[in-house]
Amino acid sequence: MPELIVCPPLSRLQGAAEHGWALAADDGRTLLSHGSAPLALLPASSEVTLLMPGTALSWHAVSLPPGNLGGAARLRSVLDGLLEERLLDEPESLHFALEPGAKPGATVWVAASQRIALRAAVQALESAGRRVTRIVPEFAPQPTDAPAMLFVTGESDSAQLTVCDASGVATLPLNAASLALIGSAPLDTAVASAEPAVAAQAEALLGQRLPIAQQAERWLQAARAPWDLAQFDLASSGRARAGKKFSAWLQALRHAPQWRAARWGAVVLVLAQLVGLNAWAWKERNALDSKRSTINTMLTQTFPSVKLVVDAPLQMAREVAALQQSTGGVAALDLEPMLAVLGASLPPGRVPTALDYSAGQLRLRGLNLSATEIASLTSTMAARAYTVRGEGDFLLVQAEAGK
Repeated sequence: MPELIVCPPLSRLQGAAEHGWALAADDGRTLLSHGSAPLALLPASSEVTLLMPGTALSWHAVSLPPGNLGGAARLRSVLDGLLEERLLDEPESLHFALEPGAKPGATVWVAASQRIALRAAVQALESAGRRVTRIVPEFAPQPTDAPAMLFVTGESDSAQLTVCDASGVATLPLNAASLALIGSAPLDTAVASAEPAVAAQAEALLGQRLPIAQQAERWLQAARAPWDLAQFDLASSGRARAGKKFSAWLQALRHAPQWRAARWGAVVLVLAQLVGLNAWAWKERNALDSKRSTINTMLTQTFPSVKLVVDAPLQMAREVAALQQSTGGVAALDLEPMLAVLGASLPPGRVPTALDYSAGQLRLRGLNLSATEIASLTSTMAARAYTVRGEGDFLLVQAEAGK
């Protein structure tokens, strides 16, 4: 299912307000479509990622104390104490999110945003029937060993320069003063891109051509990052978190380059199994056909009068029975062996008052057997290849076909 990335407006959120959106293919890298629309008109998708604009977040590096930080409530109080003097707003009015893989005793990045605005964005989407699976930042600090990322965004009259590196995220107006403030070192090695509306302005100021990147393409890049701001009071239930992790793992397994060899290996394994099963089935089918052909040949050679073979065992039994009758031999469907088996199987003292035999079928009257006795007789006679059933005052005995 395609992933829908939604960027809320910075103004007060309302259902009719325009929300920027981008629809990504299953691989998370291909942009299918993008645009802006009210919540009710957003494209359908089971995977909804909320993207917080860069201007709605502030970034702070803090050193977590070593040891067990306990649950979410205790960790939140620790962050309140660490960030209280760095913030312009009261910590209670802000939402905090730790960087992925944060551990006690290490220096980690904390994203801070207005709690009310973020909660309103989530609630607006969920009220429109769009369950948010992740919350990601538009810009985020880079790992220490990663190159800086430089983005030129906005319109020609309000162009902005955003630098993301190991020291944090800085967003400044695109002008010479901002370049002097940033310095030339990060710009020389940065991976840069510019939106179409400000590309010419950025190239003139930086003195180099920059790759063109649509805003929606940046959103796809941000959604592929491991960040998830849905923490503390915005965290989902354990089942939902497990579902998110499984979904992310499944997406990585299906599309991530590092899993390409495993995917090809699985395909080869499945194909090998299919080929092997088909080869085995072909071998077994040939063996069965060979045995069937041998039986058919035996029937036609033994009884040349049989021209068409439909059921070789049954036809052979009939031919043997006919041969026995024609030569005076006794077959299982004859009266004598049928009476001998029946006499050995009837309860003591039970003698029929009338017999009627015709074409391998024996009818007896006057036995007066109970249902239990008929069931016992049926089981005993079945072991000797005869069927028995009661029909009113009669007991019907018949040899089983082909036995």
